[in-house]
Amino acid sequence: MDEDDAKTRAATIERVRGFNRRWTEVLGLLDQGLLATGHSLTEARVIFELGHGAAGERRELRDRLGIDASFLTRVLTGLEERGLVTTSRSELDGRRLDVQLTAAGRESATVLDARSDAQIAELLAPLTGEERRTLSAAMTVVAHLLRRGDGDCERSIGVRQLRAGDLGWVVQRHGEVYAQEYGWEMDFEALVARIVADYWTGRRPGREAAWIAEVDGARAGCVFCVEKDAATAQLRILLVEPWARGLGMGARLVEECITFAKGAGYAGMMLWTNDVLTSARQIYEAAGFRLVESDPHHSFGHDLIGQNWELAF
Repeated sequence: MDEDDAKTRAATIERVRGFNRRWTEVLGLLDQGLLATGHSLTEARVIFELGHGAAGERRELRDRLGIDASFLTRVLTGLEERGLVTTSRSELDGRRLDVQLTAAGRESATVLDARSDAQIAELLAPLTGEERRTLSAAMTVVAHLLRRGDGDCERSIGVRQLRAGDLGWVVQRHGEVYAQEYGWEMDFEALVARIVADYWTGRRPGREAAWIAEVDGARAGCVFCVEKDAATAQLRILLVEPWARGLGMGARLVEECITFAKGAGYAGMMLWTNDVLTSARQIYEAAGFRLVESDPHHSFGHDLIGQNWELAF
């Protein structure tokens, strides 16, 4: 790790720790009882998980919460003594214990949910709609970066048309992602800027379109469909955010583009890419595109092999 990386890492650690301190203050997590219920944070989490049916077996509950088995036992014992949970041997496996809320426990879960909703609603009340969208998107990115590969994470995935701010985001993220992952210089970002500007200033409604993919309200990818000629559409500037990969977003964007091109009356579609973009090429091939031409070139500060791919409808 070089000196700059070490400084960046140290600065990030301090920012995360500072955020954690501030967030515990905002939510009152240091109070005697969470949300004035008398429950500790861990007790509230256990009640929440059981109340939402996420786990009913003690081992599954422990794994989901990521806490020590002996600590969970103490927490469950305390809740059971207060009449909020019951434990019993599993009917499927006598070595395991099932945990469930009692009627009083379910009432506590209802109270916790209501007070939590009210607390967050109060926090959000002073924010504008745009500020709320910014906050939500930032939280989405944080959650996905820190829980990468969490298959249990519930996600809302969608694809929409462009809206204000998207054009600049497309240019910015192409420049940043390709510089970070491939070391491409800023002439690539300039190329994307020209593509985006040309699309918007000369767009042909019904013949050209662009889409933004979102995960839980955060921008996660993009793709453009433009007219190459009267019979051929061109797929351009496909991008999926690094934190959102593995969700099938790239394939979904390509399919959106193909469906539109067919509906617009094109006879086929083409695209230009480079051989180093392995994941993108796999998506194109899976969608039915075939490689028709390869040419070496020096662009964006690197020796590359450009590729033309085609798909007939």
